Amino acid sequence: MRAVGVSNFMPEHLTRLLAEVTVVPAVNQIEVHPFFQQTALQRLHSEHGILTQAWSPIGGITSYRGGEKRTFDDPTLREIAHQHGKSAAQVMLRWHLQEGRSAIPKSTKAARIAENFDVFDFELTSGELAAIDALDTGVRGGPEPDQITLETFRREIPEA
Repeated sequence: MRAVGVSNFMPEHLTRLLAEVTVVPAVNQIEVHPFFQQTALQRLHSEHGILTQAWSPIGGITSYRGGEKRTFDDPTLREIAHQHGKSAAQVMLRWHLQEGRSAIPKSTKAARIAENFDVFDFELTSGELAAIDALDTGVRGGPEPDQITLETFRREIPEA
């Protein structure tokens, strides 16, 4: 086996896995956005050479989970976006890139997909990065990783 990736592995899961295997995961796909950054887990990734890949990187889960706070409406993100002539979503994607993360934004709309790629013509300042880092609430938007089981999330995939 050359490479393995994991998803939603928390520190205790990674520690247990690393004690049992010889192949270190290349990537751990976890919830990361300005409101939920999991910095301790990201530090553990760095210590072991594991790439952090963000699902819900622009906080979309904060929009459809009924949260009171949406990343797209955050005044800090909107002001930074205004300064660069970009959208809040583009600022969040640029933040991920500059912090060394892989990000997988979800969209089915062609215009938004194109907008998501248009993040390479500007750079956030260290002050802007720090302002975004300061938005961390420590509150998860998605399910707790230990609740993600076949019993709770299994979906049959019909044969084509």
